[in-house]
Amino acid sequence: MPDRAVVEAFAAAVEAGRFIEALEGWYAPQATMRENVGAPRGGLPVLIEGERHVMARSKAIKASRLSPILIEGDMVAIRWAFEFTGADDKVRRMEEIAWQRWDGDKVVEEQFFYDPGQMA
Repeated sequence: MPDRAVVEAFAAAVEAGRFIEALEGWYAPQATMRENVGAPRGGLPVLIEGERHVMARSKAIKASRLSPILIEGDMVAIRWAFEFTGADDKVRRMEEIAWQRWDGDKVVEEQFFYDPGQMA
């Protein structure tokens, strides 16, 4: 079970825009992620590469929590809002739920639930 202070520190890093540092600091080397019901992708280097790809497509990304973090045993749920500012200065907003399984103080599995139409 992750310590609440550790999970809060992770979320604070994301809200501060330290996306790569959040991955490096709080994800296990073998961690996996998946988008909605897509196939999982895994290994920390793959996850970092994916995050860099997302970041390169935007001039700015702002993250904020929309509710308290829920922790039950090894499972954590975080409701996020992201604002992506594109090269055209258009801001696209996306809300999602991040469902995570932690092993101690590291994320080992994460699945995102969101409506892909939000980014249209």
